[in-house]
Amino acid sequence: MRTFHGILDINKDGVISFDDFKILVDRFIYLGHLNSEQQKEFKKVVQSMWEERWGNVSPYNLVTTEQYLEDMLHVVNDKQLRKKVHTFLPYLFKAVDKDKSGFITVEEYKLFFNCLGLPQDVAVVSFTSIDDNLDGKLTIKEFIAMGRDFFLTENQKSPSKMFWGPLVK
Repeated sequence: MRTFHGILDINKDGVISFDDFKILVDRFIYLGHLNSEQQKEFKKVVQSMWEERWGNVSPYNLVTTEQYLEDMLHVVNDKQLRKKVHTFLPYLFKAVDKDKSGFITVEEYKLFFNCLGLPQDVAVVSFTSIDDNLDGKLTIKEFIAMGRDFFLTENQKSPSKMFWGPLVK
């Protein structure tokens, strides 16, 4: 979870703000692969997720690493929250599926990592780890399953732990 907090902390000030979320969403929208309706839905899902977890959207509402870890522990242990942990993932998939083929290749996964501010060489390693059937592509179902499993599994050896890049030690 520290890994994901670090990814969400776009400006690297040690806390997550809604502004960090907006910047990240804008990076995916900027790719130009989401239609206007998907863009609106994506923004709405992210804002709703913020408000449900951390309250109002305010420049003073900041989430520390410890707060984030505590929140995710709550998510993992709450059936209703577990069901919602992946609601933003389909939008990420559609944003990087530039040819709208219904699957993501390693080249498209590099786009994903670029939007996250992560190195492309690490994208190749991560993609190889999470491509369970080794067919060189991820369907939306595989992408969501791996992304969701990252948040919910406690197995540190699960391939899903590479979904967002190498884990922070």
